[in-house]
Amino acid sequence: MSGDDETVVRGSGEAAGRSSGDSPRNSPVIPPGSSRGAESSAPALSRGVVALFAFACGAAVANVYFSQPLLVTMGQDLAMSPALVGSVVTLTQIGYGLGLFLLVPLGDVTDRRRLVVAQLLLLVGALAVVAVARTAAMLLVGMAVTGLFAVVTQTLVAFAASLAPPAGRGRVVGLVTSGVVVGILLARTASGVLADLAGWRAVYVASAVLTALLALVLHRVLPRPAGPAPAALRYGQLLRSTVTLFARERLLRLRALLGLLIFAAFSTLWSGVALPLSEAPYFLSHSAIGALGLIGVVGALAAGAAGRLNDRGHSRRTTGIALAVLALSWLPLAFTRDSLWALFAGVILLDLAVQAVHVTNQTLIHALHPDAGSRLIGGYMVFYSVGSALGALAATTLYTVGGWGAVCALGAAFSGLGFVLWVCLDRSAGQTPARAGQREPAEDGGDQPQQQGHIGPAQPVAGTHGTPGGGRHE
Repeated sequence: MSGDDETVVRGSGEAAGRSSGDSPRNSPVIPPGSSRGAESSAPALSRGVVALFAFACGAAVANVYFSQPLLVTMGQDLAMSPALVGSVVTLTQIGYGLGLFLLVPLGDVTDRRRLVVAQLLLLVGALAVVAVARTAAMLLVGMAVTGLFAVVTQTLVAFAASLAPPAGRGRVVGLVTSGVVVGILLARTASGVLADLAGWRAVYVASAVLTALLALVLHRVLPRPAGPAPAALRYGQLLRSTVTLFARERLLRLRALLGLLIFAAFSTLWSGVALPLSEAPYFLSHSAIGALGLIGVVGALAAGAAGRLNDRGHSRRTTGIALAVLALSWLPLAFTRDSLWALFAGVILLDLAVQAVHVTNQTLIHALHPDAGSRLIGGYMVFYSVGSALGALAATTLYTVGGWGAVCALGAAFSGLGFVLWVCLDRSAGQTPARAGQREPAEDGGDQPQQQGHIGPAQPVAGTHGTPGGGRHE
């Protein structure tokens, strides 16, 4: 099975490379006139530039998670009820989800460098609103807008993926995603320390200053677009093409569903864990709770390693093992009230598993249509945001009803469902005979685009030119 796995997955880089030279005629997602050679003519990514991408991604996405160890203090300062406090995280994730669908796709039809800078400057404004909020309503609006423009993280991920050569795209995506992981986890540490030293508002003031500096640096350092300018697409067409991608690409739908489940589990842990740690027998401070993120940074190692494994043809195996580890991680997490060591072990296992699946997902779906990378990544991440919001809301609600045990049961349910889904898809794929012109099916129903018969960049979809129904002639 591993031999077939390597054959299937390694073919993706070659398929992606060929697709960049296909004719754009009748493209379902790439408008006529777009540059299919843009990736090959793009400037090479140096290690320094990749590191800058990773740092900027981490700094931007941290704004979505700063509030998690601060919820109790925010609620006390603004006289918010527990339910309203929980909506701080949920509204931030909703804003992030809207930005993924409404803003990230713009990277396929505009200068990504200018788009990144513009989104960062708007993010500065949103952070300023949060920092000066004097009412619960103002805070909630500011957090929602912060989430909306924090999607610059995914604009940067798609930008980096488009600049990377197909054979090394998994490595680049993994390294950049490592920055995202570190940003997510260290956000809690940084916000906890700053809140203890200068109050929760200082967290957002500091972030606004850092974000403004990043906008200046990225404006000067990010590669300028190479090749012809992106073709003009009306905004409505751009959004519709994102929906079309989901309608036509089974791999995208399956990987997005896995993304929803793994990030629901991830958010269940990180949104709920501050509650038992702030109570007996621990009574930990903001900074101590935030320092737990330092343990989770080990997950960043999985991001880079998963990208390299994908490039070597092990995406199926990586996904299955990671999902199994994710489900098992809730066993030590259930003993959090009895042992911090059990909590540490569970955090490491959970973060390793989530990031391994996440990097594999992003690398595989970007290979479907590299010239629609922003729409693919943005659409996939909408499911991430939905999962995160679902986990945050459910965790805080369940804790008030059933305590930490109920939260762990919820996280285990999300994780177990992801593993069961993967197992079922593996079995169904293995029982599906390969048709003429198609590759052997992968474990999840298509870990990589078909080298023939797939809905490639030069093939039509229903409602456009050519064969109705697109490239899968079944």
